[in-house]
Amino acid sequence: MTELGELGLSSYEEKVYRALLVTGAVTAAELSDTSGVPKGRIYDVLNGLEARKLIWRESSDPNRYVAIQPETVVDRLLAERAYELKQEWDRYREKAKTIRSNLLPTPPTESSFWLGSLGSDEMSTALQQHMRTAENVVQAAVGTPYENATWEALQSEVEGFFEGASEDLSIDLLFSEKVVTVLPDRFPRLVENQSADITVRMISEVVLSFDVIDNVETTIDIPHPVSSEDRIGVVGIKDSQVVGEFDQYFQHLWAKSEPLLE
Repeated sequence: MTELGELGLSSYEEKVYRALLVTGAVTAAELSDTSGVPKGRIYDVLNGLEARKLIWRESSDPNRYVAIQPETVVDRLLAERAYELKQEWDRYREKAKTIRSNLLPTPPTESSFWLGSLGSDEMSTALQQHMRTAENVVQAAVGTPYENATWEALQSEVEGFFEGASEDLSIDLLFSEKVVTVLPDRFPRLVENQSADITVRMISEVVLSFDVIDNVETTIDIPHPVSSEDRIGVVGIKDSQVVGEFDQYFQHLWAKSEPLLE
């Protein structure tokens, strides 16, 4: 592809434009002979170039055509390409938005249960979106089944959790002692780098992993019945009574815990 072709001119359009730069004002018939563009196509090509303001037509009989200065033509072609690329970029952004939505595990109509193993991309994305619904306070108790998994399995979910948290959030993280042994040495630095206000504490045991968001919703991890290192999914509950009970349970555990990061 030629340089002008990369900027959006067809081979016929480039031949006509380059010929006009040499010939000056000429008729369509003369230009067809000079450029090698067939007479059956010459008017379509000229009309297209004129519409894009790359050439202009003298009012004479017969009409004669003149090339616009190359500096101006290049600027106009570049502007066209920039506009096309912006349109393409906007289209890709909309496509990416749709794909993100489609990748989220969708709960059945009459249920709020998402299937998803520990560390799966689907659950990492779901956790990130879940955190984005929080406006004020997130309380998260982390124990079974996270304490039997590896950091490699948990890393994407932990990062998704933090990525979805806004800087205005207050986050209370409560880990069981076994989960703490899974965390990498860089975990304190990972917490420090977050914009949200995060407090981390530890307790000897957390028999069930769950979180409470703004005291209006709780999600509960359902351990896998066969593999202690995994779960079968997460159930979400918005019933005020159930959420209230989990909030009270978290406060009970929090009061018995001790600081993990000073």
